[in-house]
Amino acid sequence: MGKHHDAAMKEQTLLAIKNGESVASVSASRGVSTQTIYAWLRGQTDNAGTNALEIAKLRRENQELREIIGGFALEKKRGEKNKGREAAYGSHSQ
Repeated sequence: MGKHHDAAMKEQTLLAIKNGESVASVSASRGVSTQTIYAWLRGQTDNAGTNALEIAKLRRENQELREIIGGFALEKKRGEKNKGREAAYGSHSQ
């Protein structure tokens, strides 16, 4: 028979995942099997019918996209600075 986890442990585990920790890392640190965590996640839904597993996945994807967009914004800013330098100094060369 499986191990019983109290409600507080379950709540803390799910909160950690909702806050962006991976299921594998939470499983290892709290001694709860990944299968149990996934079952808990599937059982939770919000007002719109989205379960916690989907929400956690979307949050991770959203963070990855923010990092990608940040990289593009930084490249664009560097490109604009280089254009300004070329305009200021490049026109003097013959």
